[in-house]
Amino acid sequence: MPENEPLPGVSLSLTPYTGPWTKAEAAHLLRRTTFGATNQEILDAVTNGMNATVTSLMQIPAVGQPLAYHPDETIVAQGQTWINAVYPANAVDAQSVETARLGSLGAWMMQRINSESLTIAEKICLFWHNHFAAPPTQDARATYDYHVLLRSHALGDFKQMVKDVTVNPCMLLFLNGAENNVFSPNENYARELLELFTIGKGPQIGPGDYTNYTEHDVAEAAKILTGYYVTGLRSTSQTTVDAVYDSLLHDQSNKTMSAAFNNASIPANGATEYEDLIEVIFQQDEVANYICRKFYRYFVNYDLTPAVESTVIAEMANTFIANNYQIEPVLTELFLSEHFYDISVRGALIKGPMDMLYSMLNQCEAEPNFNLATDYEMLLNVYWLGEALGQAYAFPPSVAGWPAYYQLPSFSKLWVNAAHIKTRFDIALWLTIATGIPVNGDNFKIDALHVVDNLSVPADAPTVIQDLTDMFCPKGLTAAQQLTLKLMLTNGLPDFEWTLEYNDYQANIGNPVYEDPVRTRVELVLSQLFQMPEFHTM
Repeated sequence: MPENEPLPGVSLSLTPYTGPWTKAEAAHLLRRTTFGATNQEILDAVTNGMNATVTSLMQIPAVGQPLAYHPDETIVAQGQTWINAVYPANAVDAQSVETARLGSLGAWMMQRINSESLTIAEKICLFWHNHFAAPPTQDARATYDYHVLLRSHALGDFKQMVKDVTVNPCMLLFLNGAENNVFSPNENYARELLELFTIGKGPQIGPGDYTNYTEHDVAEAAKILTGYYVTGLRSTSQTTVDAVYDSLLHDQSNKTMSAAFNNASIPANGATEYEDLIEVIFQQDEVANYICRKFYRYFVNYDLTPAVESTVIAEMANTFIANNYQIEPVLTELFLSEHFYDISVRGALIKGPMDMLYSMLNQCEAEPNFNLATDYEMLLNVYWLGEALGQAYAFPPSVAGWPAYYQLPSFSKLWVNAAHIKTRFDIALWLTIATGIPVNGDNFKIDALHVVDNLSVPADAPTVIQDLTDMFCPKGLTAAQQLTLKLMLTNGLPDFEWTLEYNDYQANIGNPVYEDPVRTRVELVLSQLFQMPEFHTM
């Protein structure tokens, strides 16, 4: 069989899925669209059915704002938001405030993921953050605004999203758009707009000709994008960071794109000329193909075979175009399709650091609940664990995002290497058997008693192991692996001994004589499970 051909029986259809709807299918959907579903959430999805579950997932709930928590935040009182607060006049103090606000922002991002409801919101926000991979600016307010912008468009109008990102202060600063003017054109953003954000290069067919656009298009786009600069950075009086258009800085000439864009002419149009450029780009169907490939690799499988390209991607792109580049219809069709539930794509991806960390925390319902400063510091520790594993949220390594989402041929395999595997195992031990994350005399770790109490039949050892397997392992475990875990749970004793031990604990809640043995056994099972290869796939 040719290497890139699908296996016999693999469905390549976006026809609605009509097969069995069990814990396996529900868990697969929730594993790919959230950062971790509990056993009860999986059971609820089974009860509610596929269509209702997908409809529920396609909601973007409102979130709170990052709050001041660190003593170096001298402008805003602890517990208040700083998103429209000014900066101190003294440069040293301003930098201290900025550092405090960045910490608040990072904790807020982690809190959003840790406390997510059953929604695709955080998973799709990470997708767009990787796609429009701008790092923080020197002003946390602008960085906050940028991430709010991505969230506001996460399932909406992709074309409008591109327009808004183009003149967002964070992006203007990142790719030199704020320096791009008629006297000194800068091509950085124009190049990435074409190469990474909308249409992609395509095969190079000649010097400066990449099929989908040419170097001439980059130069013309740069002229179109001239005229914007940014005000308010770390201002002592301006409460927002804004993009400002100045006609004197804008190239007023007519611009003509290449044959790749049907030689479209874009006349001078002032502050909205950039929108005309984006409209011309979106007239090319390849924009839909390019973005749908990225959706597929993120939510389904990195292995984009010719068969997938000609069937699944083509259908997704048709839906994208037919719906005027609305994102939600494309993803809804995908998550309801035969192909999405095909056994060949389950477990096909390796969990990135955010998925790995929060599949432990969220599925075990572990959230810090102490006080603001302690909770934020604990969540920042989770942030730093992600950084140690190769994924510092808000700090993508390049304008192309994290290599594991795009780099041939390894893709998500890049998340694991000898160093990262050991760190993953250490974190699994730290959050289960060991003390967890210590801050201000408190510890943040997985509550093993809470985990087992919320399983289907916690007093029955085989059911406990089966529930944990269903939750955490997309392709299940072998009978031998499940037996190993069950023996850890029962301490090698017959199953009825676990039943007695668990029932004694339930009859004596709060008594460590009965609680501690149950907690210890469950912690051992979880730590072992989180070190199994099957856990690290999704």
